[in-house]
Amino acid sequence: MKVPKRIQPLVDDGLVDEVLSQLMSGKEATVYTVRTGDTIRCAKVYKEANKRSFKKAAQYQEGRKSRNSRRARAMEKGSKFGRSQQEDAWQNAEVDALYKLAVAGVRVPEPFGCFDGVLLMELITDENGDVSPRLNDISMSAEQAIEDHDVMMVYIMRMLCAGIVHGDLSEFNVLVDEYGPVIIDLPQAVDASANNNAKAMLVRDVMNMTTYYSQYAPELLNTRYADEMWALYEKGELTPETQLTGKFKENTNAADVDNVIEEIKAAFEEEQARIERMQWADSDQSE
Repeated sequence: MKVPKRIQPLVDDGLVDEVLSQLMSGKEATVYTVRTGDTIRCAKVYKEANKRSFKKAAQYQEGRKSRNSRRARAMEKGSKFGRSQQEDAWQNAEVDALYKLAVAGVRVPEPFGCFDGVLLMELITDENGDVSPRLNDISMSAEQAIEDHDVMMVYIMRMLCAGIVHGDLSEFNVLVDEYGPVIIDLPQAVDASANNNAKAMLVRDVMNMTTYYSQYAPELLNTRYADEMWALYEKGELTPETQLTGKFKENTNAADVDNVIEEIKAAFEEEQARIERMQWADSDQSE
């Protein structure tokens, strides 16, 4: 196929030999399959800020600090240079998260670098060498759902131990190969200790995964992994080796009305986001 304009510099520099096809187009990026030598990889081309439909980006960028003081000041002022630096930070967040999570024992695609808004990374395939399906596109037994849900809870826990919350985790951001789930799409990953929305996002990530797997194993709805993880994390007791139980004892103190209201708002926003994700998925399949 014709080489997209954003990928042409990678072809010129010998990082990509051929663009094979468009894999998908989403709210924040378009992904292509490309050939590098004898290897087939992904090239994720990030959309420009004014073309992205990802909502409430500011919530995700909270806590992301530039090590360069000049860049940090520019980002705070919102100057043209500052907006450019914010874009770089948005794109590099995924690369940084991928490297950190691989070290932390979370299955993610291997990154090969981000070049002018194009992330080159591993293509996840099935046993036949075809592109692996998203979790949303497969069905499974109750036993498999429980097993994979356990795996996802461990991955989310390891992410939290590494100081990262995915922030947009759902059945549309998980691929499944012969070895199990692989987490993708991390440009919105947040710093668990520096972002005030981290707990709410963790709760939402866990809820999305549990709700999906519960259609095959309804008993999963009775688990409380997010509350258990966050409570241990706040106390400094969460480690990659922690054996989660899925159980959590509620504080017997009077409910915090503000927190209850925020949880209701978060649930409503997640339902709206779920509808949008389904619309994007339908759009991908129709292209």
